[in-house]
Amino acid sequence: MTPRVVFPNRILPYLLLAPQLAITLVFFYLPAVQALYQSMLREDPFGLRSRFVWFANFRKVLADPAYLNALHVTVVFSVATAVVAMGVALLLAVMADKVVRSRGLYRTLLIWPYAVAPAIAGMLFLFMFNPSIGTLAVLLRKAGIAWDPLLNSTDAMVLVVTAAAWKQISYNFLFFVAGLQAIPKSLIEAAAIDGAREVKRFWTIVFPLLAPTTFFLLVINTTYAFFDTFGIIHAVTGGGPGKATETLVYKVYNDGFVNLILGESAAQSVILMIIVIALTAIQFRYVERKVHYG
Repeated sequence: MTPRVVFPNRILPYLLLAPQLAITLVFFYLPAVQALYQSMLREDPFGLRSRFVWFANFRKVLADPAYLNALHVTVVFSVATAVVAMGVALLLAVMADKVVRSRGLYRTLLIWPYAVAPAIAGMLFLFMFNPSIGTLAVLLRKAGIAWDPLLNSTDAMVLVVTAAAWKQISYNFLFFVAGLQAIPKSLIEAAAIDGAREVKRFWTIVFPLLAPTTFFLLVINTTYAFFDTFGIIHAVTGGGPGKATETLVYKVYNDGFVNLILGESAAQSVILMIIVIALTAIQFRYVERKVHYG
């Protein structure tokens, strides 16, 4: 029978947890409760008068075509960003894992972009792909590709997805490299001896063993695309042209801080929080079943 381990000091564990609990309470739970309460109020733009309307703000938001458009834009943007960021990061990680000389230098250079702030990343891509002065935009025009993200909605979406994915590739790359290093080389060598080619070894051995890392990054990239890409969209397109790149989080800002529609903006933030929680729960409930942790 395994002996029961008892911590001798009963107060110290609570003291060690207290700072994290306080931060979580002040910066997560209290704002969430405040947003839920404010979402049931109808206020004037200056917040001087308010009236309790229960779920009227939610009904108005969900019936708004502009909000449904933002929901559609968010789905397209999030899926595209996660696929591009994770796919490119996995490719770079596999290539960097094969480098023998200067391996650490290559990995360091690939990790650096993650230190760039989202707004700065957006400005970088805005300058490079600006249809008037952008270097890469000029090259696209010389190649015969019509490029104008300021007027064309598809070009604008491609631009913000590219900027958001570039910002997240370094983070994904770091975890994929760690996952590749944890795979026993003996398994790959045994498959090579049995005659399995490199592509087959990757899909039958390497990628299944990367399933825990891939699942973790899927959750992280989904949350990133929903919340942390606000700075990129604000810097690059401002939700345009014609609200073609206005995601849910940007619409919350636009309605709440620009148009001062406080109650509906709070309702949108609550809906966004519910959507992200539901997506995360679905991923853990169904996607994790296919993850092998052996």
